[in-house]
Amino acid sequence: MKAFILNEYGTDPVLTDVPEPHAGSGEVVIDVAAVSVNPVDALLAKGTVRLVVPLDLPTRLGFDAAGTVVEVGDGVTGLAVGDRVVTRADQAHMGTFAERVAVDASVVAPAPSGTSLAEAASLPLTALTAWQALVDRGHLATGQKVLVHAGAGGVGSLAIQIAKHLGAEVATTVSPRNAELVRSLGADHVIDYHSQDFTEVLSGYDLVLDGVGEKNVLRSLTVLKPDGLVVGLNTPPDAALARTLGTTGVKGLLVRALGARVQRRAKRLGVRYEYHLMHPDVAELREIIDLVDSGELRPVVGRELPFSEVPAALASAHNGGGHGKTVLVR
Repeated sequence: MKAFILNEYGTDPVLTDVPEPHAGSGEVVIDVAAVSVNPVDALLAKGTVRLVVPLDLPTRLGFDAAGTVVEVGDGVTGLAVGDRVVTRADQAHMGTFAERVAVDASVVAPAPSGTSLAEAASLPLTALTAWQALVDRGHLATGQKVLVHAGAGGVGSLAIQIAKHLGAEVATTVSPRNAELVRSLGADHVIDYHSQDFTEVLSGYDLVLDGVGEKNVLRSLTVLKPDGLVVGLNTPPDAALARTLGTTGVKGLLVRALGARVQRRAKRLGVRYEYHLMHPDVAELREIIDLVDSGELRPVVGRELPFSEVPAALASAHNGGGHGKTVLVR
């Protein structure tokens, strides 16, 4: 079979013949129908985060996939050959940019019944990121106010919908061309970042989701109510991340230093900043899929490309202004 292999940091992964995977104990093999590309995939490929997440090169790339189970390993229950499934693979099973992939069965869930496998593939990493940031870390409750930056993006488009499901009042920042999209997803207040300054329009917010960058995080701190929280996604790390990754010594100090400016600013303002690193959670993924099946949550796919376009999709993973997820189909 074929899989995309990264041989060196900063180079395009190469479609390569590799051995067929087989299901070990507790694993299933998925015949991959579609994968989605996330910013973390591009960061890993470039080597941007090798300080904290080094790769053993050459290696396979990709975390999200949807497809059909073709082999079930010993000890696996609740999954059978022929099942339509979706997964966000764990670090040990990274490599979904392939025709088939073996993954731990504990991170595999049934695909939503009313969507295509391409739409299903767009969900795992982004939906889990949004859910965990809002629910597990942000403890968002009915009547609270949340600002979702980049609301038309992969995480943002799902975060808006999840926040509305939770009963929150939602503001979001988008480009003008995506204003109607985010309104259709449930956004109550739409800020055109080309012509409006969100810090002049919004105040008293309980929670902000910010994946834009450090400068935006620093500004986001100012729209919070006292003890409000900015959750950072792909933004400055914090000490908790260093502990989670087990980063010690000089590496640990460097990780902490990257977020020191934000933490000092948050303390002066009487608010909080926390970095969130998504983790696979099949129970939460199943809850998200139930929301998709009930019609309360819909995947937003911006582009469907052929599987051969993985390198091009990685190269554009950080481009702004688009909407939804980029999905590659076989």
